[in-house]
Amino acid sequence: MTDELELLRQADPVRSDEGPWRDRPLTARAEHRLAELMRAEAPERTPDPAPAPERPERTARAPRPTRRTRRLLIGATAASAAVLAVLTLTFSGAGTTPAAAAPTALVVQRDAPAIPLDEVARQAEAYARVQRNAPKPHRGSHLQSWYLSMQTGPDAKPPVTVPEERITRWNPDGSGSELVVATDPRHPGRPVINDADGEWRTVNDGKVLHRKTYPAGTRLDDPATGEGTLPARPPADPDELRAYLATFYSGAGTKTQPLLMALSSFLQEWTPGPRESAALARMLSRAPDLRPAGQVVDRLGRRGQAYAYHGEDTSDGSMDGTLQLVILDPETGRVLGMETTFTKDLPDFKIKSGDVLSYEAWMP
Repeated sequence: MTDELELLRQADPVRSDEGPWRDRPLTARAEHRLAELMRAEAPERTPDPAPAPERPERTARAPRPTRRTRRLLIGATAASAAVLAVLTLTFSGAGTTPAAAAPTALVVQRDAPAIPLDEVARQAEAYARVQRNAPKPHRGSHLQSWYLSMQTGPDAKPPVTVPEERITRWNPDGSGSELVVATDPRHPGRPVINDADGEWRTVNDGKVLHRKTYPAGTRLDDPATGEGTLPARPPADPDELRAYLATFYSGAGTKTQPLLMALSSFLQEWTPGPRESAALARMLSRAPDLRPAGQVVDRLGRRGQAYAYHGEDTSDGSMDGTLQLVILDPETGRVLGMETTFTKDLPDFKIKSGDVLSYEAWMP
């Protein structure tokens, strides 16, 4: 009976990753409104940032899976040098070793020069021109993520960060595979926090949370629209690439905040080659409100240039009170990571200004 119940829990009668009603990440304000409606029932938590679906998701922030359809937000990182307080909680599960509930925000190295995005784009374009035998873009991604999971209500626990590594691969014939592992490369071998159907627990480092292979013909649709023919490769022209990203997220063609959300979804679906990375850098260089922050060392130990966006200009206020960073390799233009931090307190969620909402680190 246990197996049957588990199948029922994971059942998904309507695909969440395609069509006009496909799932998209909720904003903090939307989560708050939902929590207010549900508060009479019981303390409510934000949806699991990394469900283990029976159907293939958007590869992963999709997302923060596949398309991380249930993340609170998709984002980039803190441009300030603020260091978060690390919350330490002990959960039942794999062991009694305390697990860090929140990572610290990336620190901008003020003594290193900040490189303008236009210069990074020029270097990336020059790099792409000489890469005769460089790997072509392929569908799929390798993502290490840290997503904040939180509750609300009088009995809510402090928020915790759930670290996962996700590898997704799709082949031209529509076959593919997904692998999700609970791990935090900052603390090798230590138990990590896992969000299991609303219950926070610690699990062993490297525990497989989801593994699935898919036969030929499973995914031949366009990842952005959920219909039509899958493009052979993403555009390598900046204008065409931005138009393509606009199919991932409404408003991405004209505004920076939805553009960054679309970029996260795109990178969870595709691993760009040098030409596409150069086009991304050039596209970002044309965003007037994405400004150089300086050099950082990301959570995987890689040096990159960070570019900051303050989420204060959206008409619906969905990103008010957040600060996002996009981290690029200054020589190749490759997106190394994106991080979002809060810039104001959210008492209902027990969130303090400076807390890290999400971090995504992409690998080849």
